Amino acid sequence: MSPQLAGRIEEERRRRFVGRTAELGLFGSAISSDELPFNVLYVHGPGGMGKTTLLGEFSHLCRSSGIQASYVDARNLEPSPDSFMAALLLVLNLDPQSSPLETFASQTSRQVVMVDTCETLASLNPWINEVFLPRIPENTLLVMASRNAPEARWRTDPGWQSLVRVLPLGNLSKEESRVYLSRRNVPADQHQPVLEFTHGHPLALSLVADAFVQRSGFHFQPEATPDVIKALLEQFVQRVPGPAHRTALESCALVRQTTESLLSHMVGISEVHELFEWLRELAFIESGPFGLFPHDVAREALAADLRWRNPDWYAELHHRARNYYKERLKQTHGRDQQRVLFDYIYLHRDNPVIRPFLEWQETGAAAPEAMQAGDEPDLVTMVAAHEGEESARLAAYWFGRQPQNVVIYRDLEGKPAGFVLKLALHETSPEDRKRDPAVRAACQYLENHAPLRSGEKATLFRFWMARESYQEVSAMQSLIFGNVAQHYLTTPSLAFSFFPTANPDFWAQAFAYFELPRLPEADFEVGGRRYGIYAHDWRVMPPMAWLDLLAEREVATEPLAARETEPLVVLGEGEFAEAVREALRSFCRPDALGSNPLLHSRAVAERAGAGSSASERISALRELIEEAAGSLQDSPREAKFYRALYHTYLNPAPSQERAAMMLNIPFSTYRRHLKGGISRVAEVLWQKEIGAR
Repeated sequence: MSPQLAGRIEEERRRRFVGRTAELGLFGSAISSDELPFNVLYVHGPGGMGKTTLLGEFSHLCRSSGIQASYVDARNLEPSPDSFMAALLLVLNLDPQSSPLETFASQTSRQVVMVDTCETLASLNPWINEVFLPRIPENTLLVMASRNAPEARWRTDPGWQSLVRVLPLGNLSKEESRVYLSRRNVPADQHQPVLEFTHGHPLALSLVADAFVQRSGFHFQPEATPDVIKALLEQFVQRVPGPAHRTALESCALVRQTTESLLSHMVGISEVHELFEWLRELAFIESGPFGLFPHDVAREALAADLRWRNPDWYAELHHRARNYYKERLKQTHGRDQQRVLFDYIYLHRDNPVIRPFLEWQETGAAAPEAMQAGDEPDLVTMVAAHEGEESARLAAYWFGRQPQNVVIYRDLEGKPAGFVLKLALHETSPEDRKRDPAVRAACQYLENHAPLRSGEKATLFRFWMARESYQEVSAMQSLIFGNVAQHYLTTPSLAFSFFPTANPDFWAQAFAYFELPRLPEADFEVGGRRYGIYAHDWRVMPPMAWLDLLAEREVATEPLAARETEPLVVLGEGEFAEAVREALRSFCRPDALGSNPLLHSRAVAERAGAGSSASERISALRELIEEAAGSLQDSPREAKFYRALYHTYLNPAPSQERAAMMLNIPFSTYRRHLKGGISRVAEVLWQKEIGAR
């Protein structure tokens, strides 16, 4: 290679280099100090993080300062002392009979030795730590670059703690990534999709930028660039021991956080401790308080590769994770349940429709808290800053009226960083409705289009915002959405919910995905600003049916299709009771049950499941009736009602007179017991219908 060409290559490398300001500052300060502040600088990070590129910048700083710098790539070495020392002889241009350590010791000037890809020397670590390092002179700085974090002894041994500085490398910031893409002439309108995939990972940025150079008119989509994905995966995963390990790795990429119990469900074997430990030891897998998760760009590459390579298996793993979370939702409460729900929602992250509207915190979500006495001024200030003084006065009014319905997320200092007010419309008074245009509009909509039945509830998420970003896409907004979804799933008798937003057009696609239609007639205005309303009737599509619908959309790659589901009917309590009486009369004649309006009720839809056939709904209705009647046996006072129902409808006698004789009671008493039984079955089923728990 001619000197001229070498110079051009070096110049181009330096032109493309961005970021790492703190790392370069630390190194530059160290080599310019009168006395080295540390003798070992240990740089580590996953493959493709730019460790080698950073060492190149370190070398440039050394040349600029007149300091001798030597570079060894450990990939070319056998992990033995002789091979290591021979490599040093070569880069130092020494005679084969010389000793690198003696050469170091004989020089009075500062020198830097850089050893790259140290993970290949793992078996040599004891010799490096115990023989080589103690013998290097104090004026020598050894820079070691590895995928793996340093051994524990360097963090715990008092002798080494002051001599070693550990420098973990993270991704480039969004600003640094945009600078890099601009320098590589990537069109500005393509920066956002590239950043969403790469998360600022240097190698990923470089590979995607190369794709733009090589392909005219290129528009970035991960599945359309399998060569980029393949190159990234080669950096992260050199070897997968077997099929179970591959499934474990793919599962870890799809779920938010991996525990042993979840992994067992995903892989399909009971004992997964060794698989879990194997994942844990991978350089690109991190540990959080609630499980393991991959480095963000490794996750993107693994998920994109699986989705492109084997879409059926990708969908199957999603199905397994979803089933696991559905069971956990039933077993958990409070903060634990919200965390599970957040994990459940995370499965939608790869859907192209919903992805732009959610941000995630990989190491766990902040816990929601109730409003405390001193929180109100901060919350009122927050509302005033984003919505104006009139809205702030209304917020203060509701904080006083329904403080128990305020959920707060706090920052590290304990101050409110975001909140949501889940206003109970069914508890409002005429004065409340007169005072607040939002409440008045929502209640008028209910009265005109979806009246609440006895015992049913309605919620207006009256205020929701992040302190810094209001209602824009953010990690805080995603936490609030998770809490809202938990409210949908856990609020007894919830019939209707309203969700207002200051920018309804922006959120239209996301709310359509989550089956919240727009209700322009419920829009309202406060302080000269108009707010749009989205809503959901939980009697028409109950929570479990809602989750089933979202499951269908989870792995979809096409735009939302029109939903083909048979609408449910919303019966009044009297109509419902009459339908129960008719169902009891037709219990032993399934063909007659086919016209019963209860087949289109919420209770039957939840039991039969989404997309159920007519025969499946008839079976579900019969099961519900049997369960409701059977529950009467638990009460000594009502057991007689069950017996009358049993001999009349469930296992009918030839006539009611014959049924009374079988029960050995007067006919008038039998009729009274039968009437009581019908009423009680109707009451039990009504409670199921309105979602009372």
